Amino acid sequence: MTTPVSTQPQGRFSLIDHHGRRVTDEDFRGKFLMVFFGFTHCRQICPAVLRRNTEALDLLGQAARRIRPLYVSVDPERDTPEVMRAFLTSSYPHHTGLTGTPSEVEAAKAAYRVFARRGSDLDEYDVPHTSFTYLMGPDGTYLAHYPDTLSPDELAARVRGRLATPGAPSGPVAATASTASSRGRCCG
Repeated sequence: MTTPVSTQPQGRFSLIDHHGRRVTDEDFRGKFLMVFFGFTHCRQICPAVLRRNTEALDLLGQAARRIRPLYVSVDPERDTPEVMRAFLTSSYPHHTGLTGTPSEVEAAKAAYRVFARRGSDLDEYDVPHTSFTYLMGPDGTYLAHYPDTLSPDELAARVRGRLATPGAPSGPVAATASTASSRGRCCG
């Protein structure tokens, strides 16, 4: 008898935050996590999603205090803690940047079922990757994921609903998450 493998993100990681501290998913227990994977050299989708996520958090008002937004790099060779800190503090100060060794980032990507592949041009390469924002519960369980096409208002409304009923089924958008279907449209 085989045990079924979950297709939902498991949310486990051990990475370095943008202050140079080692953190794991356990360090964030008690908070909802809004997790987005990207890279600081992205010119289009990543800044748009980070801006959208920031605006959605602003729309949530006091409820946003229950959420920790994380920006996980898919480009650890360029996104050092120092680069992440400079990038986030200037435009997205609510977010905590996470990076690590290539193998640590690969493990985090696998835990969230994130697709990312580095391009071949070493000077100005892109990193096509999944562009979903994941919502994890205070206990670390997957609750939902949201496409980059949602407006700040739509995202805020959906997250507000999840904050009110964190254990409820995540609905049709989140039910479609899988490695094959979660490639998103970022950067490639």
